[in-house]
Amino acid sequence: MSKRSRRVVTYRCRGLVKGRATGEALVSSRPISFLGGVDPSSGVIVERGHDLEGLSIAGKVLIIPHGKGSTVGSYVLYSLAKRGLAPSAIVTVKVDLMTLTGCVISGITLLDGVPREALADIKCRSRVEVDGFKGLLKVHLG
Repeated sequence: MSKRSRRVVTYRCRGLVKGRATGEALVSSRPISFLGGVDPSSGVIVERGHDLEGLSIAGKVLIIPHGKGSTVGSYVLYSLAKRGLAPSAIVTVKVDLMTLTGCVISGITLLDGVPREALADIKCRSRVEVDGFKGLLKVHLG
């Protein structure tokens, strides 16, 4: 469910890992594998053919349908967080266990339940605010 105000679209989600983050959105309608799909030494997406290939997730608000791949991906997220290369928050349509575990052990704010159509509506580089306490995603337009 979204609520539109003058220049902000607000999505009510479910806050799974509490915290707050503000930053640039990095959005894809395709899932990401943190093990093999993200370079753990740089935070750059290296999955061949992925629409975000070559972009860094470091400090971004990553908005995806869900993660994919091995449970070792949780530890890749943890390693990225220890190096300061993790996303500031992750927002999913339907969270998977690997992403949930990775966010919990890494302290990465996590929201679940953003509508799938939001993946098409939210543009990369939009300024967004994530509130894991209230379960809100605010997208600043323009």
